[in-house]
Amino acid sequence: MEVEVKLRLPDAAAHQLLSDALTSSHRCTHLQENIFFDGPSGELSAAFAALRLRFYGSDSRCVLSLKSRPVLSAGISRVEEIEEDIDPSIGRACVAEPWRLTALASSSNIMKKVVQEYRLGGEEKNSLTCLGGFKNVRAVYDWKEGLVLELDETSFSFGTVYEVECETTDPERTKVLLEGFLKEVGVPYVYSQSNKFGLFRAGKLLP
Repeated sequence: MEVEVKLRLPDAAAHQLLSDALTSSHRCTHLQENIFFDGPSGELSAAFAALRLRFYGSDSRCVLSLKSRPVLSAGISRVEEIEEDIDPSIGRACVAEPWRLTALASSSNIMKKVVQEYRLGGEEKNSLTCLGGFKNVRAVYDWKEGLVLELDETSFSFGTVYEVECETTDPERTKVLLEGFLKEVGVPYVYSQSNKFGLFRAGKLLP
């Protein structure tokens, strides 16, 4: 189970203000491309699941993930997640020909789960389809009390979203700490109401 505090920033100015306040704790910045897949009849979406390939930088890394049963309330996100690294060249081949993902079921626990639980793969009519995706610039910061902040600038075809996220085992306390810090440095925010995949599927910038 992945548990995160997720706060939405209103605009690029707020994003820059927070970036400036965190400069001394900056660890790295990732350029991410996120590509999603579903069955021909939306089998994964109907089960509140999302299958994703995430490429880093110039395809230096590729991560396959399956997220399911997401719950987002009062700025705290909970979702079941499985991740596996795969060869980036194989990932690109799967984007071009999505059926290749189900062919990985013999070596991938994620794809085995997709094939067995969601009954996708095998016959061509049950193969996966590529939904497209979006790009994200993620700045990572080593914050206080061992917490790591992720500052996102996510570019969709219909607009840009700015968020700060923090994975934690104590979300209520972390939310208090993060909200206090944002107020201290004068960064406006609201609780995120939708995850990035939800925005992508909606095709618009929801609150």
